[in-house]
This record gives sequence, structure tokens and C-alpha cells, in this order.
Amino acid sequence: MTTTALPAARTTLKATLTAVGIAAAGSLAVNTAIALGARALGAPEEFQPLTLPVYGTLSVVGVLISAVAWRLVVARSRAAGRVLRVLVPVVLVLSLIPDVVLLATQGQPGTTATGVIALMLMHAGVAAVAVPAYRRFMPPRT
Repeated sequence: MTTTALPAARTTLKATLTAVGIAAAGSLAVNTAIALGARALGAPEEFQPLTLPVYGTLSVVGVLISAVAWRLVVARSRAAGRVLRVLVPVVLVLSLIPDVVLLATQGQPGTTATGVIALMLMHAGVAAVAVPAYRRFMPPRT
């Protein structure tokens, strides 16, 4: 039995930039809602990670890094869909480690469980917006 190589996945720069733009804008909107909710539930104003300059910058950086990683997997893996179905949740769980450490060490002024849970929800919020955008504009092979 012979097998034929799959054609290389082609994702244009325009599609990638569109996905990044949608993911960044959506992530900022979702994370702003989470930050406002956390403040309403009692997260202290002094907890700087819930301020737009901090979470906004980190959200956009996360979107950029994840877009590059997604595009690399799509371009280089014959089973990109399967790889991403494992990789995305693993990376999401690993991304929570600094938040757990922050809560354990009280490493920032105003650190509370409410504030740290909000940060954890922000990680999930970025993924919830970015993954559908990437799937739409940088679709993986199964």
C-alpha cells in the first residue's frame, strides 16, 4: 500500500493577521469584563495584574505567541488537528502555574483568591477567543 504526502498547509499572512486581530480584540474585551467582574466581587484596586496596561499587554503577547505556535503546528504536522487538541489544553493548564505561585506566595500587593481566579479565567478567556479565530483563519489538518 502506498501513501501520498499531504500538501503543505497554506495559511496566508492576511489570514494570520486577521486571526491575530480578532483574537487580540476579543481577548481584550473578555479580559476587561473579567477584570471588572473581579473588582465588583472585591478584588483590591492595588492588585495591578487586573489593570488594563498589565492584562492588556499580556493578553496581546499571549495571542501573538499562540498564533505563531498554532501556525507552526499547522504548517509542520500531518495531524495538526490532533496535535492541537492535546497541545492547547496542556499549554492552558501550564499557563496557570504562575497564577498558583502568585496566590501561594502573595507575590503582588493586594493578591487575593478573587484576583488570582480572575487571572486564571483570563487565560481561559484568551483561549476561548483565540482558538476559534485560529481554526477559522488557520485551519489545521486533522
